[in-house]
Amino acid sequence: MTFTLPPEWHPQDWIWIGFPHDPVEWPGFLDAAQIQIAAFASAVAESGQEVRLIVRDEANRARAAALVSARVRLETRRYGDVWLRDTGPLVVMDEAGNRKAMRFGFNGWGGKYLMDGDQEIGTELARSAGLEVRKADWILEGGALDGDGTGLVATTEQCLLNPNRNPHLTRAEIEARLRRDLGHDRVLWLGEGLVNDHTDGHVDNLARFVAPNVLALPRATGGDDPNAAIYADARARAEAAGVAVREVPSPGRVETNGRIEPASYMNFAVTSKLVVVPTYGTPHDAEGVAAIAALFPGRETIGIMADAVLAGGGSFHCSSQQMPSRARHAASL
Repeated sequence: MTFTLPPEWHPQDWIWIGFPHDPVEWPGFLDAAQIQIAAFASAVAESGQEVRLIVRDEANRARAAALVSARVRLETRRYGDVWLRDTGPLVVMDEAGNRKAMRFGFNGWGGKYLMDGDQEIGTELARSAGLEVRKADWILEGGALDGDGTGLVATTEQCLLNPNRNPHLTRAEIEARLRRDLGHDRVLWLGEGLVNDHTDGHVDNLARFVAPNVLALPRATGGDDPNAAIYADARARAEAAGVAVREVPSPGRVETNGRIEPASYMNFAVTSKLVVVPTYGTPHDAEGVAAIAALFPGRETIGIMADAVLAGGGSFHCSSQQMPSRARHAASL
């Protein structure tokens, strides 16, 4: 049997979400980041899907319990960063619905952020779910990929070809490993990720598949949008590859103390019944949420403030990892 990584809109049994705990990671923003992640977890749980919120210790368990819906399940585990999209297990399935967890090497996004527990949390979560764990022989973060469920996957050259990840692998060798380990037999290579994205350009902050061969991409908003050229290049590459593009307005220029932030509505999380879009308090939030809602007519779509979460380097998609259901057919979009 061939194992493949299901698209995010495939039915899910539950979703893991990481709870912020480190004040060094969120200087001055930790309390607000916890409130925003709790709002994300509660919204998904109240939609009827199981949520497993991962907390670091008993103090953070008590803090989380005071913030989340009673429907949210809390699990105390050792981890560093909350970005379970990158450190959590990637669960692949075969046609019979059998599941196993793929674990890849993790080096703190190219050696930039090495934190206690991030090497182990993916395997721990997978084994707690009763999954067989297979370790791959190269470095890869989940946020670096986005697949459409047919074998097509999008990524960026900035990340997957970065010498701080797998300097010994060529583009062709990376493509072969994507096919072998995750079932992706076609790769849409985009160029750069967002300005100041500390992940070296993860694609889940730039472009997301919303249906087979249909890619959502931001449209530059305002004359000072710092990512305008990046969006245009991504669109040109996607269309040249025969991929249909659906545009979503960007948040525009978002700054903190003069620093351009990698704010993006593309970091939305798709769950079985709900799509959660990060918002940033810009005039474009409502339009961004509405544009994404139009791409998922079979699910409710909501916006939740994520400016404090972004201060730690990511957003809702980055902080979560889903467990695909054994169901053989994806739910309606």
